[in-house]
Amino acid sequence: MKGFIDDANYSVGLLDEGTNLGNVIDNYVNEHTLTGKNAFFVGDLGKIVKKHSQWQNVVAPIKPFYTVKCNSTPAVLEILAALGTGFACSSKNEIVLVQELGVSPENIIYISPCKQVSQIKYAAKVGVNIMTCDNDVELKKIARNHPNAKVLLHIATEDNIGGEEGNMKFGTTLKNCRHLLECAKELDVQIIGVKFHVSSACKESQVYVHALSDARCVFDMAGEFGFKMNMLDIGGGFTGTEFQLEEVNHVISPLLDVYFPEGSGIKIISEPGSYYVSSAFTLAVNIIAKKVVENDKFSSGEKTGSDEPAFMYYMNDGVYGSFACKLSEDLNTIPEVHKKYKEDEPLFTSSLWGPSCDELDQIVESCLLPELNVGDWLIFDNMGADSFHEPSAFNDFQRPAIYYMMSFSDWYEMQDAGITSDTMMKNFFFVPSCIQLNQEDSFSTEA
Repeated sequence: MKGFIDDANYSVGLLDEGTNLGNVIDNYVNEHTLTGKNAFFVGDLGKIVKKHSQWQNVVAPIKPFYTVKCNSTPAVLEILAALGTGFACSSKNEIVLVQELGVSPENIIYISPCKQVSQIKYAAKVGVNIMTCDNDVELKKIARNHPNAKVLLHIATEDNIGGEEGNMKFGTTLKNCRHLLECAKELDVQIIGVKFHVSSACKESQVYVHALSDARCVFDMAGEFGFKMNMLDIGGGFTGTEFQLEEVNHVISPLLDVYFPEGSGIKIISEPGSYYVSSAFTLAVNIIAKKVVENDKFSSGEKTGSDEPAFMYYMNDGVYGSFACKLSEDLNTIPEVHKKYKEDEPLFTSSLWGPSCDELDQIVESCLLPELNVGDWLIFDNMGADSFHEPSAFNDFQRPAIYYMMSFSDWYEMQDAGITSDTMMKNFFFVPSCIQLNQEDSFSTEA
């Protein structure tokens, strides 16, 4: 059941009834404790199947184009291809990965806001025509290097205009769209639609109201220039919860009926990324070092009034590896101690750090944990998004192994949907799970 990001071949453990994710983690914690204590991932591919079913049940008219950069592990891409999603790619390498699975160019969009000329030429060569653009410089590059390009104008939304200082934002203003349409007409570039993106950090679903209204304005404006628009991309920003998906659908569904009604010939697509994969992957890390510090010198330096010690724990994975997203956003998971401890065991103020000894390599600033020892394990769930980039060369950091699993019930659900291992999933090798753990040894990390 082990695989790496660049492995084309991997196996997926089919779990017997009564065997759960906790059992799998227990099994590999024991194995890694004996063989070297490297960090590792467990990927529950059944959760991806469930997310797709959820999408189909709530927003079926909107076709998902999975954002490849979110998690490009081969098992994820292959299962999503088999489920029939499209793919939103940011680079040539991502396009290659997807096309190797037999995905047609019509089901790939090139979404990088800053495209290299060589990569535009590659997209043209392999027939990936749909791409996004938000300024005239990009438009001119596309015109020179991709004669068959079909462009979606990327417009900004209210949640990312004038956002936090230092944040890089993309998307043009509504006012500038007329200029871009004029440029496209002069350059003979085909504009086929509009894209916008509402950040998952945005709590106001009403942002979609303004975004869809602006998109309709651009469609009307494009009509004045003779462009035949047929696609609307509502971006990503889906957190993965069914509640949020239903909440967004409640807002956008009546607006789509008004602005882009069925029968108008407008194809509605989206770019979910973490929605599909975040909850599907769990990371297990090992404590490699420990420091005891005075509680009144902990973290911010504010006195807590406690005489108890505080602990700094160093783990064998950090921001230069699987926690790279921590450099730009808050961690969306709470660490769980793997070892058993008593309910009345005292908890201590603790911080968690990666192995680099870099001040940026802080994973959790402050949390309450029982006292841990070197060699103990911590479990982080919801680690499927933005955790699988190439690791830093620091200290010979080893990329964590990935162990894939799926329950028989999820496998049967895939078969019921007409998906079998002999269709598109050519690299799937299903093997019966040999994990046999006692019930009292198990724990559950189900979301």
